[in-house]
Amino acid sequence: MKTKIINMYFDEQKKPIEIAKELQIPKYTVTRVLQKDNRYLEEKQKRKTINKINHINKTKEYIKRQRKIIQFENKVDNLILKKMQKQASLELSKGKKLSNIAYRNWNISAYSYDNVKKRFIFKSELGKSNDVPKYIKL
Repeated sequence: MKTKIINMYFDEQKKPIEIAKELQIPKYTVTRVLQKDNRYLEEKQKRKTINKINHINKTKEYIKRQRKIIQFENKVDNLILKKMQKQASLELSKGKKLSNIAYRNWNISAYSYDNVKKRFIFKSELGKSNDVPKYIKL
């Protein structure tokens, strides 16, 4: 039994808990047998170092993936904003007067829709200047 435990740990590179499950014995029995072997501490330290390196590498990969996701989302947001800015500059740079619908699209929060009259009505609590349309029909 002892030689099988030592063989599984050192040659097959199994963990003590895996050995215990496979042989159907308690884990503490496996560790007691392994602790009596003079190679155990060196092997344990080696495995610990490898696990630490693997953990660091996995963490780096996780961070890279998260950064790529954020960069992609930022690129998409930037594209949307650029498109909106381009559309706005086209509408505002025209030599003619801005249409009422275009004005309402730029001031959505200033208008509410009246279902009965089928038109947008400027909110009176905002105050109104002469160049702002009071009603916008569809």
